[in-house]
Parts: sequence; structure tokens; C-alpha cells
Amino acid sequence: MKVSVKVPATSANIGPGFDCLGMALPIYNTITIEETVLPGTGIEINMMSEDENVIDEMSFDDIPRDENNIVYKAVEMLYNSIGQEPSELKINIQSQIPITRGLGSSAAVVVGGLIAANKLLGSPADETALLSIATEVEGHPDNVAPAILGGFVLSSQEDDGSIVYRKLNWPEEWDITVCIPDFELSTNIARSVLPQDVPMQDAVYNAKHLAMLVQAVNTKDEKLMKVALQDKLHQPYREKLVPGMKEIMEAFKHEDGVLGCVLSGAGPTMLVISHKYDLDKIKSIVKDIWEPQSIKVDVKTLKIEPKGAEILE
Repeated sequence: MKVSVKVPATSANIGPGFDCLGMALPIYNTITIEETVLPGTGIEINMMSEDENVIDEMSFDDIPRDENNIVYKAVEMLYNSIGQEPSELKINIQSQIPITRGLGSSAAVVVGGLIAANKLLGSPADETALLSIATEVEGHPDNVAPAILGGFVLSSQEDDGSIVYRKLNWPEEWDITVCIPDFELSTNIARSVLPQDVPMQDAVYNAKHLAMLVQAVNTKDEKLMKVALQDKLHQPYREKLVPGMKEIMEAFKHEDGVLGCVLSGAGPTMLVISHKYDLDKIKSIVKDIWEPQSIKVDVKTLKIEPKGAEILE
């Protein structure tokens, strides 16, 4: 028996929502898990790129193909949670989501592996349990929650380990443009530049702007959204890791119809939120800043993916 699951990309943080906000986007990874019938075959993990223009398959070279693979670790945790050990498994990952670009590629494969394995086991884990395991693997729920649920999600891992999450209604008329550069930035490096402690005024600043953001989304308040997308907890520290980031963000501050520009997840992808704006101009502005630095960029304008992970029949 084998099960395939299609999982969307995700963009986390969205400015002030550090480690608690994320949205699903219509770029997908498909994870297939098959229980092999021959004993002793062990674990087989295959990775394939579906779009050579987006993903450099060399990015796959450093990804483990054994029990150290993040997908297998997630699957093993699910099996162990019901008192079992994984059987001989073949795991295939068809990837459209660029790796180490801030679009939730690891969250997508973790979620896909968990949902596929859960189906193979007869669905012993509910949505909450799957989200809990995925969060344990990823470290925080901001990517895995929208990968499972779809849409725009506010989530938190509480002190007792429980996950609290709610979907918010993202305005359909607000476009999302992802600007994906041709260089990688690992999450570990992007987190290493963040301070262990931040000034109280910066924490208060983000709390205020996160509240504004939730209200702006709920009421479709574009004027408030332009103010809300400001951050002092992670983006200022990550600017030095993303050439041109400061210039791109500054350029969009002065464009009518652009509600804001933020780093997608840990970066380096930039995310532009707009309404009734010349989308070709977004591409032009970003290219004018990045291409002189010999950085190529893939620009996609998208709508939020509402459904989240889906088992393929």
C-alpha cells in the first residue's frame, strides 16, 4: 500500500508575527510513502525536482537519504506514538518548493510524511496530534500549521506543549507576490544572527504591530495594514544576510497599492502584499535592485492556498 500527499509551501512571520503567523501558498511538494513487502530492504528515500527553473537539484545533495532524514524522523515519531516501529519504507519526494528560501520546504515534507504515514496506519492520529508532532520536529508551528490547515494561520506552542491555532480570513483581493532569489539561506544561519534578548521597547513594538495586523486582516483595513507590517524582532538582524533586502523594502514603502514588503520566513525570499497594483512593476523593482548584484530572481504572484495538505486519490 502507498499513500501520496500534496502539501503547499508556506510563508511564516509576515513581518511582526515572528514564529506565530504563517500562510499557505500554491506551490507544492508531493510526498509518497510505500510500505515495501520485501524484508530487509530498509529505508529508501528519493528526491526529485518538478521544476528545474525553480530548484537547483544540487540543493538536494546534502539531504540525508537514511534514518537521519527529517521526513523519516517525523514518521518514526508517529509510529512510536502508537507503540510501533516503522516497517520497510520507500519515501518519494517530488519537490516544487525551493529549498532554503524561506518557503517552508522542510515543513511541507514533514507534514506530508506524517499525513501519509498516518493514513497507512489507519489514521490513529487526529489533526491536533499531527500538528503537535510536526511542531516537535520543526521547533515551532508557524509553518506546519498552515501547511496542514491551509490559509492564514495564527499559532502558538504553549508551555505545556499544546498547540493553539486559529485560521484568519485573508482578504481575497490582497495579492501575494513572492520574489525568490537564486541563493540559499539556511534557517540555522538566519536564526544564529538573532539576539537571545531584545529591548523591552522592541518587544512592545512587535506586540502592537501584530495586534494591528490581525485587526487589519479581519477588517480588510489597507491603511492599517501598511502600518502593521513593521518588525523589530528579526528582520533588522537578518538584513545583513540578504543583499538588497533593505533597499527592496524601502522601495515598496513609496508605492501606492503596495501594503507592505516583508521577509518570507527566515529568507531570503521577499514577500510583497498588494492590492490593485501593477504586478509587473513589482518584478521590475526587485530585478532592478537584485540583478546588478548578479542575483537572479523568480517572481510569482499568488493567492493564498485555502486547503492545506491533501491526500491524493
